[in-house]
Amino acid sequence: MTTTATGPLAGLRIVEFSGLGPTPFAAMCLADMGAEVIRIARPGSAGAKAHVLGLENDLLDRGRDVVELDLKSPEGRAAARALIARADALIEGMRPGVMERLGLGPDDFPDHPALVYGRMTGWGQEGPLADRAGHDINYIALSGALHAMGGDAPAIPLNLLGDFGGGGIYLAFGMLAALWQARVSGQGQVVDCAITDGVAHLLAMITGMAQEGLWADRRGANLLDGAAPFYTTYACACGGHMAVGALEPQFYAALLSGLELEPAALPDRARAENWPALREVFARRFASRSRNDWAAVFAATDACATPVLSLAEARAHPQNAARGAYLRHEGRDQPAPAPRLSRTPGAIGTGSGQRRIAAAEALARWGAKLP
Repeated sequence: MTTTATGPLAGLRIVEFSGLGPTPFAAMCLADMGAEVIRIARPGSAGAKAHVLGLENDLLDRGRDVVELDLKSPEGRAAARALIARADALIEGMRPGVMERLGLGPDDFPDHPALVYGRMTGWGQEGPLADRAGHDINYIALSGALHAMGGDAPAIPLNLLGDFGGGGIYLAFGMLAALWQARVSGQGQVVDCAITDGVAHLLAMITGMAQEGLWADRRGANLLDGAAPFYTTYACACGGHMAVGALEPQFYAALLSGLELEPAALPDRARAENWPALREVFARRFASRSRNDWAAVFAATDACATPVLSLAEARAHPQNAARGAYLRHEGRDQPAPAPRLSRTPGAIGTGSGQRRIAAAEALARWGAKLP
């Protein structure tokens, strides 16, 4: 077995068709919570040369074993069908129509009415772009999110917002909703998860603010996009940065106290025309000391001022260390399963996504039989 038997999803079986980004991330989240996931991959797909990012071991693949099947062969398709027949759900991230051409589409399992069929794409299963290629940056661009971030040019938020925020998490959420409904009704359904849909959904608050005249449709002009001097980042003497999020009056007062600035001597922050002048004052103060000095000043306050940490620093920070946000597992630092459950917590399974198992072993594990 490659997954924990004690997580909240213990007993749930999922077939995952190998993919990149949001698809394995969704499968990882479900496996972390105890689902038993068997991944189907193309023959010879292991190793850095086969991974588009050059990874020998992708952390997103953890917690499950891999069975290599040639889905272009009758034998490979038969093995896949036998596993799916014993699964509660399926995850795939192919372009629309690919699974149907393989005879593995949602309508190809009439004898398994409770199957939840999770489909992960950038554009969705229909629409003028459904058959087009794309990546995270393209999806968040057409969703309106990329336009809202950055300064003179849009700022790319890694691939966190599209692939994982609007994609993988929404796929996992949608599948769990469909699995609950299948438990109630005995009927499964297709979960059509498009990254563009998910990102649009994530923009709900900003969309609402814009319609009420509280958000300008341009970068660097709004409360939460870095324009406000009390919600932005500042360079320090050492070259590091501090992040400031002192929105509420009491937090703003604590920020001024830590910076040793007199409120009466400063422009009124409630007036946006004063923001540039106020930013200059704050920038000079932060530039006078190192990031670590300022971190120490604000450590015990509610100023909402924190150091901007590197990935390595974040793993070692006392807050993250106290909560075990990162674990040492199979010789590598890995983010711990999240969120935390009090009675049936998740855990990282033993599979690394690199252990290949024979089709016969996978079938035997689930009691699946070939026709």
